[in-house]
Amino acid sequence: MSGTSPRDRAVNVTDGELIKPLVVLSIPIILTNVLQVGYNLADTFWVGRLGQPAVAALSFSWAIVFLIMSLSLGFSVAGTVLVAQYKGAGTINRVSRVAGQTITIIIGVSAVFSVVGFALAPLLLELVGAVPGSAEHRLAVEYTRTMFVGIPFIFGFFVFQSLLQGWGDTRTPLYLMAFGVALNVFIDPFFILGFQDNALFAWVGLEGLEATLYEATGFAGFGVQGAALATIAARGIGASIGFWLLFSGSVGIELSFSDLRPETETIRTLVRIGAPASVEVSTSALSVTVLTALVAIAGSDAVAAYGIGSRVTSMVVLPALGLARGVETVVGQNLGAEQVDRAKRGVAAAVVMITGSLLLFSVAIYVLADPIIGIFIEGPGAAVVTRIGGEYLRIVGATYVFLGVFYVVQGGFRGSGSTRLAMIFAFFGFIVFRAAFAYLLAVPGGFGATGIWYGEAIANVSMMLLAGGYFLRGTWANRVIDHSDSETTA
Repeated sequence: MSGTSPRDRAVNVTDGELIKPLVVLSIPIILTNVLQVGYNLADTFWVGRLGQPAVAALSFSWAIVFLIMSLSLGFSVAGTVLVAQYKGAGTINRVSRVAGQTITIIIGVSAVFSVVGFALAPLLLELVGAVPGSAEHRLAVEYTRTMFVGIPFIFGFFVFQSLLQGWGDTRTPLYLMAFGVALNVFIDPFFILGFQDNALFAWVGLEGLEATLYEATGFAGFGVQGAALATIAARGIGASIGFWLLFSGSVGIELSFSDLRPETETIRTLVRIGAPASVEVSTSALSVTVLTALVAIAGSDAVAAYGIGSRVTSMVVLPALGLARGVETVVGQNLGAEQVDRAKRGVAAAVVMITGSLLLFSVAIYVLADPIIGIFIEGPGAAVVTRIGGEYLRIVGATYVFLGVFYVVQGGFRGSGSTRLAMIFAFFGFIVFRAAFAYLLAVPGGFGATGIWYGEAIANVSMMLLAGGYFLRGTWANRVIDHSDSETTA
């Protein structure tokens, strides 16, 4: 494997300046995350044509599916870290081996999740609030079980994206994600609605054709289940193309089927790095669940306001999440090359960039808080929700910089392989600090929803100070690959 194929788009992060390669690495990751949102919006939009029970079913299902997907991302992070460090060390022959072992473990994990998730779907949906026997529960079971059957295809795309990221190529996964989103958007209405009352035909100037096709075929789509089938089809095609690129060697990493043969020591290392990363990725989603339960004490208007505000926050911090993944690659490759100071400088450069960009976002959010919330709510009670949601954005938005810096520093920890450390900081920050501060200010403090907003803001500052302080100690900057592994270079 030479890594010099015409389609090898790897960015050099171990020599020369740091800011440009960081930006080149991170922008495609940010855009990929935005496209991921596009997947979800397309499903929600077309399922919305089926009515309220279908939309509710999708919401219940995603509470389960997102959790499972976040668990898989942890093992993908392990692949990113090891590929990056071996490439930085020049041990190119080990890169393909690690990539193959990552695919093997992801296939194994996905198979387990697929079987267990399919069997437990009705119970899991009950746990998140779906009422057994209701239309929402029935539709949610259909969707969730279909998604679990297709979990290997979804995980397959994630692992391709992570392996290429560790290699230093974030553009190829972006192109593949764009293809998948375009395909999903195109086939969604057909899988969900079939040819019955399909508004897509009217939008493209073919009004009436859907009625003719429906009379000829009688195909009325698969309903909510069709959204799952469309996603699996698009992701499955994307994963297949990704694996073909890996086995052909045209993207730098060149796999052979022998690389898939289980290697105990490598799998043990992947699990050691990936398991804590899985927990870390899950903490942010879990914190939203915990805070939602606290906000419910303040009433349904506050819950609606928090739901909108938290989604706005998740969109605003996308640059920080993308930059953090870029930092993983920069830190991993430079630690692999035993350039510790350069790895630290990479994190520092990312901190400066995200601080500048999120300061601008915070100012804009503060000024436009109420209008932003108003975009997402209409009808009776909209004024109250807008007022409460605007307050949330002004309070929490003032701490976006601290949250962004936290994400970037966490990327540095993960890049070094210190995923257990990143897990600890995420757990204390997102679960302990947020829940504790929010509860104390809201209930004993008597500030209600406002207290929860301040509690989240205080937690954002506290977790950044805690993780940042440890980062400055520098004791995290040790690579996870053995020195003996680096002796055989490309």
